[in-house]
Amino acid sequence: MSSLEEQIKTLEKDLINQPMRISAYHDLPFAIFLYHPGNEYLCRKHIRLLGISLEQNYKKKVTFISIGKMLWKIIKETEGIDALVSGEKQFGFDRIQQTINQLMTDRDFMPLADLLEEQVNHLDPSKDIVFLVRVGALAPAIFRASVLLNQMHGRTMVPIILFYPGTSEGLTDLKFMDIQDREMSGAYNYRVKIYGDI
Repeated sequence: MSSLEEQIKTLEKDLINQPMRISAYHDLPFAIFLYHPGNEYLCRKHIRLLGISLEQNYKKKVTFISIGKMLWKIIKETEGIDALVSGEKQFGFDRIQQTINQLMTDRDFMPLADLLEEQVNHLDPSKDIVFLVRVGALAPAIFRASVLLNQMHGRTMVPIILFYPGTSEGLTDLKFMDIQDREMSGAYNYRVKIYGDI
């Protein structure tokens, strides 16, 4: 059994435990699953298998929510793709990343946390689990995943697992997508348990 499979099994055990052991805080039912970006497709396979196992063996309902799809929804329903392409040509890539971040955070547009809350507010915390996937769409620096988990605190009690492509930097930080020179850019939230390759 590979390290990835072992870590998925550890996560599964904590998800089926009563009460769940994914967090030390009752009001913060979130966790991060860290995996190397080079294992993206292998991780997707194991995530799907985990979802099937939770549903068939433990009567849980797993909802997969793609950060990538939400990102494109926000872009299409606010500024539009053409405006961003034009803006990138005129102002450069870094400026457009900042613009997209504003679209995802500013109340005048479509905050990502609000969109996620809409998608989970009908779910039952005792039966449902959310897997946040395709987080790599936020690369290289559109939005910090930790901000999303922090913003969801108090909005839902539905367990959420953020599948995070990256590597660990020491004991206190994660490096998103293993991008060099991106120290202190990770998703680490000291109150959220981290599974995976730490």
